[in-house]
Amino acid sequence: MEQRTAPEPDDEKAPRRAGADVRRRIPRTDAVLRDPRLLRAARRLGTGQVKSAVHRAQQRAREGAVPPDAVADTAVALLPRSVSGLRPVINATGVVLHTNLGRAPLSAAARQAVREAAGPTDVELDLDSGVRARRGRTVLAALRAAVPAAAAAHLVNNGAAALVLASTALAVGREIVISRGELVEIGDGFRLPDLLVSTGARLREVGTTNRTTAADYAEAIGPETAFVLKVHPSNFRITGFTHAPGVGELAALGVPVVVDIGSGLLAPHPLLPGEPDARTQLTAGAALVTASGDKLLGGPQCGLLLGREDLIGALSRHPLARALRVDKLTLAALEATLTGPATPTAEALGADPARLRHRAERLAARLKADGIDVRAVATSATVGGGGAPGVTLASAALSLPERYAAALRTGPVPVVGRLEAGRCLLDLRAVPAPDDDRLAEAVRSVEGR
Repeated sequence: MEQRTAPEPDDEKAPRRAGADVRRRIPRTDAVLRDPRLLRAARRLGTGQVKSAVHRAQQRAREGAVPPDAVADTAVALLPRSVSGLRPVINATGVVLHTNLGRAPLSAAARQAVREAAGPTDVELDLDSGVRARRGRTVLAALRAAVPAAAAAHLVNNGAAALVLASTALAVGREIVISRGELVEIGDGFRLPDLLVSTGARLREVGTTNRTTAADYAEAIGPETAFVLKVHPSNFRITGFTHAPGVGELAALGVPVVVDIGSGLLAPHPLLPGEPDARTQLTAGAALVTASGDKLLGGPQCGLLLGREDLIGALSRHPLARALRVDKLTLAALEATLTGPATPTAEALGADPARLRHRAERLAARLKADGIDVRAVATSATVGGGGAPGVTLASAALSLPERYAAALRTGPVPVVGRLEAGRCLLDLRAVPAPDDDRLAEAVRSVEGR
């Protein structure tokens, strides 16, 4: 009897059948979503984010990139770290207030205050009487306590907004007298004269780029003058044959003097003798001081207005004040910054160079033991954030091969350093000591990738 053998499988059809078998073994979406890890993630990230990760993992399985039984693991790996696209980083640039990294990091007290204020609060309610209360009353009291020379205070959403509100409320259709040497660009292409003119005020420029005298201001002041504006050129310096009158000289001219100190320093700082502060300017005769809250003050982004009660009253009642007001989270963070313990900014500014060197040497020794090309080096840090131009702070850093810079930025815990002389420097001035272990682990992870 003739024996018949089974036909050889069609070479073209066999892969399709194998592919079909793989697709049949890909778990259903609802089955994958029952994985305990994804159930927990759904509570943290939301169902939509988790389903999206599952669908992408299933597609990878269909394409043969991962086996069907790895769909759940792949989905977990594809989950975003948080519902926000912002990623926490370690600032090892040596710039204490790095604008691209969000300037001042909030203190632990401020972060806790934000968490507590995230739900319903008494932001505009007097709990004792049950009637409406002034918004931000406790933080405004804290701000006045921090700057006793200010009779009143007001808050807006950033430093530029403080100048806009002052110009709009006090100088629409009138003149603002300002030195030509203070018509600055404040970053990202925004120029102060354009900002002021956009409010409907007119600028009366006096003096020259490098020299302006009190007489120049006096000659320009007239019936159309709303106020004299003095701006601290915080992100550059002009040296040599220069002159600028002090606030006291300008206050004697008989019109309000508005001083934009920029960096938010409330009182003199021993390490920053050239940086203007709110207390000194008000004591010298300034009618109004404007500043940012997320720079040397070490708080959240906001704009501070400090000064005469009548002027602050006019600003706070202006219709634009409502559009520029800060939210309850900012109020909470700023109050905790003013009344709580030292901020990370203050600690970074006051860090002991010898201690920084010790930390760098200890980290370098640990990493060298793992075979990493690293050494501790002395370096210089800067204040940043448009404050204290030209001021350098003695610091210490880890020096690594240049290739580490990109790898650290894109790692699981992003670390941002700087390149100098063909090496990647991780400056410790703005890195809190408790983050040393995380920093070391991030460096080690580069070799494992």
